[in-house]
Amino acid sequence: MRCGALGDMVLLTVLLRALHTRFGTPVDLICSGSWTGTLLQGQESLGRVFLLGSRHIPYWLSLRQRRLSAWLKDRGPGPTWFCDMGVGRELLARGGIPDDHVCDSIQFPWVPGESFADRYLRLASLTPPGLAGLLPPAVPGTLRAAQLHVSPAARSSVRGWLERRQLARPFIVIHPGCRHVLRRRLRPRSGTSKYWPEERWAQVVRAVRKRCPEHAILFTGTGPEARLNADIIRRAAIADAHNVAGELRLPELVALLAQASSLIGVDTGPAHVAAALGCPTVALFGRADPALYRPGGATTPAVALSGVTDGSPSILGITPEAVIAAWNELTRSAGARHSGAAYRAPEGTAH
Repeated sequence: MRCGALGDMVLLTVLLRALHTRFGTPVDLICSGSWTGTLLQGQESLGRVFLLGSRHIPYWLSLRQRRLSAWLKDRGPGPTWFCDMGVGRELLARGGIPDDHVCDSIQFPWVPGESFADRYLRLASLTPPGLAGLLPPAVPGTLRAAQLHVSPAARSSVRGWLERRQLARPFIVIHPGCRHVLRRRLRPRSGTSKYWPEERWAQVVRAVRKRCPEHAILFTGTGPEARLNADIIRRAAIADAHNVAGELRLPELVALLAQASSLIGVDTGPAHVAAALGCPTVALFGRADPALYRPGGATTPAVALSGVTDGSPSILGITPEAVIAAWNELTRSAGARHSGAAYRAPEGTAH
């Protein structure tokens, strides 16, 4: 059970794959995002997806919660991994899953400097106390990175979109926005922990254009993020920059990122998607731990940049020069696109 945002569910594929390998059967997933099935489609490790919706609605007022209980009772008890922050575990009990059949991630010790990928691998190796000695052992050697499947239909769709957009050539993706910025409405964007100033983005984009004059530069995001993208493009004043926010559904966005030469963005879902697809990714972090939430896991071609302002973690402590340097080193070190090679982050500011 995991009810998380886009990046959270990308990282969860590490756990799903490890459990699938251990038990030899696909893993059923309880989640909340209606897009989760679309994101994880084609994953061999994924069984049935049960969409729970909100966990904060009282049980007797939620038809989905009652249906979940009925489904779990019909399914029968078995080893269960609970990967949320406490809310919703009572639903497992209502469904007839004994407490000692559950591995609860909250009770699992945190290791300083560990990525979520490695944490999930350790979690997958545990056995619920009530099933000790009854389950197969964990299988070593599972990849320390998330993986996503791109459907042929999505590849074909994005190929047609690129042709219609006259973008059927190498391209780099810039993803400066996130839902936290969008929620500001009439308030300044600077009020969110994931906001990085437009002029800094423009400086990075100009450096990218200088080094890669033949590449198109695509600014992605949801529809409401188009305004932020437009502000950056105007400040950057470069040719062949395209604001495509809101033009792609999730399957097509995944397919697009699978073809991108690289991505630079804030710590948000698309950065995790890109890294999981082997796209060299530079992600700018605010308050979140960049070592724990490194895009796509522990061995993806990615750099997680962090900064400090007034003694506290802050995205505003990241300079354009640091982003440019990380992107230059990453893309040169990554070599051929989709090599999948691990990348060692520069000392000090990156993970």
